[in-house]
Amino acid sequence: MIFALTLCLLTQSFRAQEKDEKYPQDINKKHELKLNAFSLIVFSSIDLSYEYLLNKDSSFGASIFFNFNDVNSTIYFPKKFSFTPYYRWFFSETRFARGFFVEGFGMLNSYEDEIYFFNGNNEIKSETNFALGISVGGKFIIKSGFTAEVLLGVGRNLSKNNNDFLDNEIISRGGISLGYRF
Repeated sequence: MIFALTLCLLTQSFRAQEKDEKYPQDINKKHELKLNAFSLIVFSSIDLSYEYLLNKDSSFGASIFFNFNDVNSTIYFPKKFSFTPYYRWFFSETRFARGFFVEGFGMLNSYEDEIYFFNGNNEIKSETNFALGISVGGKFIIKSGFTAEVLLGVGRNLSKNNNDFLDNEIISRGGISLGYRF
């Protein structure tokens, strides 16, 4: 009886150690830094994120986006700047803050666009607004702590557009990010 109890306890001890070895990226690592590779390649813009892992089911973080292109560049994206705090809820049963997630976010965003008139007097208009929205995505992590994330979201600016030429009532959030958990 004592032998069976000792064997049972040893087996549990080995199983706990095996679990730690299987997912070393989950041990005492609650911070992530990420770069949105999609924005960098497609829009020549920088989109950096920091995320703090609260527990295995949730995290919060913030993203900052800078578009350095002007309105006359070949690949033009009207969003010039955004600051996006967010909260994520993960649906993985066994893993720490990874897999499928749903995100709620707020976004302070700034847009710029060139308005063309028939008389040739073109004008650059800009607008700053705040939006609320939701996103869905997935996060994948390898044992060394590197992360990959796919995200797609939509939101709505809260204040009415004072500029008839800029129609930025609906905003988007998305990309493919690469990062590191530490």
